[in-house]
Amino acid sequence: MVSDAAESTPHTNRDFYDRISGVYDTLSDSNERAARETGQTALELQAGEQVLEIGFGTGNAVLDLARAVGPEGQVSGIDISDGMLTVASEKVAREGLSQTVDLQVADARKLPFDDAVFDAAFTSFTLELFERDEIPEVLKEVARVLKPGGRLGVVSMATVAEGEHESILEKTYKWMHRHFPHIVDCQPIDVSRFVSGAGFELTREIPLEIWTMPVKAVVGTKASG
Repeated sequence: MVSDAAESTPHTNRDFYDRISGVYDTLSDSNERAARETGQTALELQAGEQVLEIGFGTGNAVLDLARAVGPEGQVSGIDISDGMLTVASEKVAREGLSQTVDLQVADARKLPFDDAVFDAAFTSFTLELFERDEIPEVLKEVARVLKPGGRLGVVSMATVAEGEHESILEKTYKWMHRHFPHIVDCQPIDVSRFVSGAGFELTREIPLEIWTMPVKAVVGTKASG
């Protein structure tokens, strides 16, 4: 069942992701995988940790996170799409990780978890799906559910660094987002500024790119006091 919060979230384009869930790996994963894995590595997960993934999609990162924390750890994941939940759950079951992984449909702006329960949180190519004025709300929720000293890893489409020029593909992508947001729903964001603005201390900033478009992986730590 989709929660009331999920039903009231038009910007997430839930129906679109339901429709493409079965082919999403073919459409996007080959492009996103290297950047996503760089972000996962930077998060430096340890065996036995409790980890949250926001926007688990087809579950590829979920599998990696579950292997990183091992059988003594736990991975929880949320996504807005029932279709993605079905695909990801099937992968988790095939890999024999159902005891380690718990997935559900939920809204990242109102996470269905208690305060200070996770050692780390991870999200890739998801934060930039939210409207800019909603991103701080999402990050505030992430901070709430992280333990003091907990880490947040984000991989995101990024804005062009100051002094650099946008590629033709970057300009085209941004034009498509403005005119066809129901199809090109990601928007490049200054991910470092958003994460640090939410009170996280930045510990890693890794510039990346996909097809000449800038991407960044960042890790921030929640204050321990």
